[in-house]
Amino acid sequence: MNASAVMTGEKKITGWSIVISVLLILAGILAIGLPMVAGLAVNIVVAWLLVFSGAAHFVYGWHVRSIGGVIWQVLLGVAYLAIGIYLLMRPVQGLVTLTLALAVYLFAEGLLELIMAFALRPRQGWGWLLIDGLVTLALGIMIWRLWPWHTEWVIGTLVGISMIFSGVTRLMLSLGARNLVTAS
Repeated sequence: MNASAVMTGEKKITGWSIVISVLLILAGILAIGLPMVAGLAVNIVVAWLLVFSGAAHFVYGWHVRSIGGVIWQVLLGVAYLAIGIYLLMRPVQGLVTLTLALAVYLFAEGLLELIMAFALRPRQGWGWLLIDGLVTLALGIMIWRLWPWHTEWVIGTLVGISMIFSGVTRLMLSLGARNLVTAS
C-alpha cells in the first residue's frame, strides 16, 4: 500500500470522526432542549440493560455447580429483571428513581474524592481532585435537594452536557489528527 492511499484513508477516518463529533454535539443540545425525552430515553436504555443483565444471571446460574452459587445468581437475576421491568412499565417513576440514585452516587463520589484529595495533599495536582470532589458533592446535594420535584430535567440535562463535552473533545482530537495527517 502506498503512502498516498494511507493518507487518503486517514483523511476519510478523521472526516467521519468530525461528523460523528458534530452529531454528538447536536444530540447533546437536543437533549438539553428536551430533557424529559432524553431522561426517558436514558431510563429505557438502563431498563433494557437491567433486563439483559437479569437474563445473563439466569444463564450463568444454570452453569454454576454449587447450590449456593445457583441461588445467588437466580436471586440477582430476579432483582435485575424486576427492576428492569419496573423501569420499562413505569418510565416516569423510573426516572424519579434513577435521579435519586444519581444524587446518592454523586454525593458518595464527591465524598470519596475529597477524602482522596486530602490523602494526596502534599502531592502536585491534589487541588484539582479537591475541586472535582467539591463540584461533584455540590451536584449530588443539589440534585437531592430538588428531588423529586425537578427530576424530569436532571438526567436529560446532565446527559446532554456530557454529550456536548464528549463531542467537543472528540472534535478537537479529530481536528488535531486531521492537521497531523495534512502536515505529513
